[in-house]
Amino acid sequence: MSALLLLFVCLLLGVLVARLASPPAGIVPGINWWVINVALPALVLELIPALHFDAQMWFPVAAMWITFFGAWLLFGLLGPRLGWSRQRIGALILVCGLGNTSFMGYPLIQALHGQAGLSLAVVADQLGCFPLLASAGIVVASLYAGRRPQPLQILRRILTFPAFVALLAGIVVGLLGGWPGWIHDVLAPIGTTLTPLALFSVGLQLTFRLGRGQAAAVGAGLGWKLLLAPLLCWALGTAAGVGGLLLTVGVLQAAMAPMVSAAILADEYELEPALANTVLGAGIVLSLLSVPLANLWLGG
Repeated sequence: MSALLLLFVCLLLGVLVARLASPPAGIVPGINWWVINVALPALVLELIPALHFDAQMWFPVAAMWITFFGAWLLFGLLGPRLGWSRQRIGALILVCGLGNTSFMGYPLIQALHGQAGLSLAVVADQLGCFPLLASAGIVVASLYAGRRPQPLQILRRILTFPAFVALLAGIVVGLLGGWPGWIHDVLAPIGTTLTPLALFSVGLQLTFRLGRGQAAAVGAGLGWKLLLAPLLCWALGTAAGVGGLLLTVGVLQAAMAPMVSAAILADEYELEPALANTVLGAGIVLSLLSVPLANLWLGG
């Protein structure tokens, strides 16, 4: 309970500071730089060497792919029938196909399932969601914005992302027997800075600007991201014989709010940024209720 309370407090602090105080210019990029380049790699390096990979470890990763390509299929078919622009369809595919599996996912799953759940959340994020953002996400953004994807740029983004490099290094360290105690004691406190800073940053950026004619798109997008996608992942995982914490974490990561970076990507490619940010803000708030409820339903 105290762990969940920490999430709410950090998020609320960010919201209050953004609205009532005068935070310095550049605070959000500065916080995000630390989280992405320091705290997240440290957390990955701490957790991955101790993780035991088994035959069902594919599921949390597959759940991320199901969520993304399911969104692409759904909105690619639904959008033209509802008269949506290509920009709107592309925005919904990005923000409702890619989940906030690190900034929101790590803290929530750690609060609900401790370090064991957090280790699996890292696998889903770094082998599932992040490579999708850097590859298929760029492809979708380019196609729906009328641009040509750049394969070398995509590959470079994946191979140079700090947490992905840390993941590969962590796997090697795990095969060699793990870290000495003193290195683990250095990595652990750096990694713990991720939760408060990530949620505080999300709170600083939280906005709600529902534009005219956007209600149906917001409802359809969040209906997929927060309800239909996790239900589909649960059904496929159960049918494949996946159970226990692997099933729970995979489904919960599929149920996370839209990804902040996906909304930034939609803005960068001019894919209806106002809609993308509205879906992002509403999804973050709703997921604080829907994810714990999904966890109870799964027996967590």
